[in-house]
Amino acid sequence: MTGRDDFRPSRRGVLSFALAGAVTAGLGVRAAQASRIATKARIIIIGAGAGGTALANRLVQRLDGAQITLIDPRAQHLYQPGLSLVAAGLKPANYVVSKTTDWLPSGVTLIAEAAAAIDPLAKTVSTEKGQKLDYDFLVVAPGLVLDHGAIQGFSLDMVGKDGIGALYAGPEYAARTWQAASKFTEEGGIGLFARPETEMKCAGAPLKHTFLLDDIASRGGAKGKYEMHYTCPQTALFSVPIVAEKVRMLFAERGVATYYGHTLKSIDPGRKTARFETAAPDPATGEMVKSTTEMPYDYLHVIPPQRAPEVIRQSGLSWADKWTDQGWVECDMKTLRHLRYPEIFALGDVAGVPKGKTAASVKWQVPVIEDHLVAALQGREGTEIYDGYTSCPLITRVGRAMLVEFDYHNNLVPSFPGVIAPLEELWISWLMKEVALKATYNAMLRGRA
Repeated sequence: MTGRDDFRPSRRGVLSFALAGAVTAGLGVRAAQASRIATKARIIIIGAGAGGTALANRLVQRLDGAQITLIDPRAQHLYQPGLSLVAAGLKPANYVVSKTTDWLPSGVTLIAEAAAAIDPLAKTVSTEKGQKLDYDFLVVAPGLVLDHGAIQGFSLDMVGKDGIGALYAGPEYAARTWQAASKFTEEGGIGLFARPETEMKCAGAPLKHTFLLDDIASRGGAKGKYEMHYTCPQTALFSVPIVAEKVRMLFAERGVATYYGHTLKSIDPGRKTARFETAAPDPATGEMVKSTTEMPYDYLHVIPPQRAPEVIRQSGLSWADKWTDQGWVECDMKTLRHLRYPEIFALGDVAGVPKGKTAASVKWQVPVIEDHLVAALQGREGTEIYDGYTSCPLITRVGRAMLVEFDYHNNLVPSFPGVIAPLEELWISWLMKEVALKATYNAMLRGRA
């Protein structure tokens, strides 16, 4: 892939796949199998989430004789894009849950343990139970860690009680979040929604939750009896300026008060107050001045800071000069290849790139890593490039969404130009999120999209 015009038809095909079926995907699998590459390479993938599973399936289809090992202790695979639907009472918790092993092909060895250490010089990975594995190529795709401990006074056992929600924590907590949120949508009060100052997976999720609860409350028992307050540490509501402005306008139309420069630091559930560190320019000097403020709530949605797992931060694979508090893997933003260890690739949430912590990003990262890894096995250079493609079906009401797609340069890159307008609230965009996206996601896991 060399430019946007090269991959836009492919992306359109991916979305069409979810609506039209798996015929072309099956043909692609058979074509790949017909030209499989013989190799004895030892390939380790840390993480059996969306990225690790999709890549493992694609490599099995491309390689003959490779020793492919997945390391992940999780028995459950989570369809994380569905958590926002669970937290709004639109889907049950089991909608996002399947078995890790259901998605893995024969030819892949699963070690159901956590990776405990990576030695990039010796080219080994050690597991929590003491196994030490050698690799020729390593793909790190362990996801990220939700640092709930960074919010003083908060713990996960609070979710679902006394007006506290936290949908990111998993299906059980997303369901508990709806328990607390549904009370708010029926009784009213002050809804307080926060996002972290760190990089985060699916930056549209806190906006979706805010929009959905506002819509549900406006049509329920809380109509006319509630307030919506959205806080963010940043100076904009979204990283893409044109999208940020659209969201700002929608918030203004719907009466959602926005507080910039607000970082959630602690909560007092007894008093139902949240404490924020605020940052604002001094009128006299222009310098940023920090202070603290308290805000009351009847419903509070907590999204904690997010960081790379400890095994990554202790491995020497992280960036040394940026995201130092978060530990994302140092890699080339176009090839996802580590800048100091060329046999290592970063995939998904853990990759230290400017954009790309969504399932849609993973869809476009996996073929790039596959291409460069296979090329290395053949003694040549890969040609595929990841340009930061990210997709966010930004739900604005039940039954309406904006299908926002963009790249590293904040360009909107719609899959259906002239058909689906990216900044319009459309039923078809809602359909993509509520129905089609999961079919595409499942096809991606199988290595067929």
